[in-house]
Amino acid sequence: MAELTKLEAKLGEVTGLAMAAQAATKKVETLEGVGDEHVRRLQEMRAQAEETENRCTELAGTFDGKKTAILEEASATKAKGAKMMGIYLDADAEALDGFEFLTMAEAGEVGHWKVLRTLASSGSYAEVSQLASWAIPIQERHLELVHRTSDELAADESPDDPA
Repeated sequence: MAELTKLEAKLGEVTGLAMAAQAATKKVETLEGVGDEHVRRLQEMRAQAEETENRCTELAGTFDGKKTAILEEASATKAKGAKMMGIYLDADAEALDGFEFLTMAEAGEVGHWKVLRTLASSGSYAEVSQLASWAIPIQERHLELVHRTSDELAADESPDDPA
């Protein structure tokens, strides 16, 4: 397997996070208390995560002889996300739990994309910079959306109810 640079590894990570986001939004849709409007939001996020994965995969193909290694990094990141989701969203998880998990996941995506943008700006990686400039606003919107939804769901909870 080809050895990856920090930039190439980070590209693999953001690709894997986009893959994980698709699985996470699908999982959250199934939780008790997720309404139709929530499902619509989650489906939109999933479609954007799929487009992000596709763009990342296409860009990975431009790194001579490294696409497979970048996508292996993506798979490893996706697996880590799935493990975290499995721990956080146990059998008792409800809508609020799901959106709280997505808040953590989306914050992580924003952070990873910003690191990738910084790495790309340090070299001659115009295509990577362009992809990051496209993805960061989407990830920031996702973060705001899941944060707002968490707040809405929390407002419907009684603080004195058992956990």
